[in-house]
Amino acid sequence: MGGTSLAVLTYIGFDGISTLSEEVKNPRRNILLATTLVCLLTGLLASIEVYAAQLIWPGAQNFPDVDTAFVFVAGRAGGRWLFLVMNVTLLVATVGSGLGAQLGATRLLYGMGRSRALPYRFFGAIEPKTRIPRNNVLFVGTIALVGAMFLSFERGVELLNFGALLAFMGVNISALLRFYYRESRKRWFNFAAPAMGFLICMLLWLSLSWRAKVLGIAWLVVGLAYGAYNTQGFKRELVSFETPGPDSQDDAICNQ
Repeated sequence: MGGTSLAVLTYIGFDGISTLSEEVKNPRRNILLATTLVCLLTGLLASIEVYAAQLIWPGAQNFPDVDTAFVFVAGRAGGRWLFLVMNVTLLVATVGSGLGAQLGATRLLYGMGRSRALPYRFFGAIEPKTRIPRNNVLFVGTIALVGAMFLSFERGVELLNFGALLAFMGVNISALLRFYYRESRKRWFNFAAPAMGFLICMLLWLSLSWRAKVLGIAWLVVGLAYGAYNTQGFKRELVSFETPGPDSQDDAICNQ
């Protein structure tokens, strides 16, 4: 379970597509389709790759570096040339994953800044020339750089999975409320699917190390305290992702 709580990182990120709903045509259909296909294809490819790696290098012992174990598996399978190719591939893939994560996080912070869940003048600002939330791009990049310098890969994965698994538990609870409890016709599948999803995510979350839980809970407390302060004790809506009109006064202020 501990290993699975780390390996779940393979899937995390597919939901970042949902932050691009304002940039695509027919988002009600295409965002749902893209999110589902990415999750399915990632699961299929990852299963094949890990199974093949297990056949080549049985067990998980004696890797020179467990954080980049797959490149050593490639080296055993195809020699030094495949070892070097896999290293370059891993580097390019990491850059691509980082850019995708930065895009999703930047877009999310902009939405929260625009709705004033975060300080508006910083997180809700748009750079007039490029029309991008420049502050958020630089902010996320700085956080990622500092984390890469001071956190091990394993600790970083655990912290990321701490928040992601909590979020997925929330998604399953929302689905259960929306499609089962609030529906007049009770379908067993609408109860079983989100209930099983919640249980699996909870078990994985509980399997994270105690260090990750302590750091994650501390960060969660900070967020809750800020949210309570920003909403005067949660007396009003914390965040709204409704798109403002083109003549919004807020956008005019934000662009100045």
